[in-house]
Amino acid sequence: MIKEGIVKTGRAIIIVADSVGVGAMPDAEQYGDGGTDTLGNISRAVGGIHLPNLERLGLGNLHEIEGVKAVPHPQAFFGKMKEKSDGKDTTTGHWEICGIITAKAFPTYPEGFPKSLMDDFERAIGRGTLGNYPASGTEIIDRLGEEHVKTGKPIVYTSADSVFQVACHEEVIPVPELYRICETARGLLKGEHAVSRVIARPFLGEPGSFRRTENRKDFSLAPPYPTLLDVAKDAGLFVMGIGKIEDIFVHRGLTESDHTGNNRKGLECLLSQLRSKKGERGIFFVNLVDFDMLFGHRRNIEGYAGSLREFDEYLPQIISLMDEDDLLIITADHGCDPTWKGSDHTREKVPLIVYSRQFSEGKSLGERSSFADICATLMEIFELKAELAGESFVSQLV
Repeated sequence: MIKEGIVKTGRAIIIVADSVGVGAMPDAEQYGDGGTDTLGNISRAVGGIHLPNLERLGLGNLHEIEGVKAVPHPQAFFGKMKEKSDGKDTTTGHWEICGIITAKAFPTYPEGFPKSLMDDFERAIGRGTLGNYPASGTEIIDRLGEEHVKTGKPIVYTSADSVFQVACHEEVIPVPELYRICETARGLLKGEHAVSRVIARPFLGEPGSFRRTENRKDFSLAPPYPTLLDVAKDAGLFVMGIGKIEDIFVHRGLTESDHTGNNRKGLECLLSQLRSKKGERGIFFVNLVDFDMLFGHRRNIEGYAGSLREFDEYLPQIISLMDEDDLLIITADHGCDPTWKGSDHTREKVPLIVYSRQFSEGKSLGERSSFADICATLMEIFELKAELAGESFVSQLV
């Protein structure tokens, strides 16, 4: 149950557990993802997973997860959300959370990028390139890293997602130069080749032991029109992006940001900001990238399970720092089932957990038709006005 006027003068905390999907979308077969279930399949593969804090919030009530029970009196409201946009990538998912539906999926390149495009890119950066085919990021630097070190040629690759990725050894092409190379690619990748993200993938090490660093940077397309973040900022709210949020939204709609490189740093940043922004009004938007980047794409089931346990352990600290009228929303942007074939994102529903100290007990929010319902809910809570997608569930928080 909830009191009148929830969070109208408080803070909203959106935590995107990147890639923590909860079962295949109805159209998942069209994406080759029928049978995917990131959270459920991981829990079964490891013989059960212990997530006591998420369990108390109602995670086991919204999905079948081995080791996580459905509880009779969940502390949070809970449900699932389907993706209305066409696609299964980071940009599409985050944009939809903030009220933008992507009707046409961003282009993908299962055969690599066209020669004409690569010729233009190489002329623009003054270097040849290596690769230009779909691959796992760790595998391609193992395969081509030594040649890159010898020749100075950037490694270009893609995946089943709409991405143009550039990998360079930091001692061969320094990180600032890699970022300039990616900015050049972003300028070329427009029109029919407007991929959702250009990603800088720096690495270090020697042949046989190359390792990617935390200096990754995403160069995303700009949203086609203002999002929840822009509207909130224009209304005078603080909008704090933590993790790769600033890249996904091209620094738009944020009053401040901290580009943390991993889950632990992102969560520690959130704790610090919750302490420093007591009594203020605004939105924390947090992306926790490790689930996807370190474990989902690399099909590391045990590592993914361990990362989930780490996140669960942080929840009591987050909740203890929440003001009476704050709202915590935990969700995801797509799936990346490490038990599934390949190394790419999976087309899945995502969890929805909504907590406030004002709730005496949570209930089911059902299966929502769009991630954008989060946007509509926060628009109503903060009394914001804009034509954005989604249906508010504020009336159900009773």
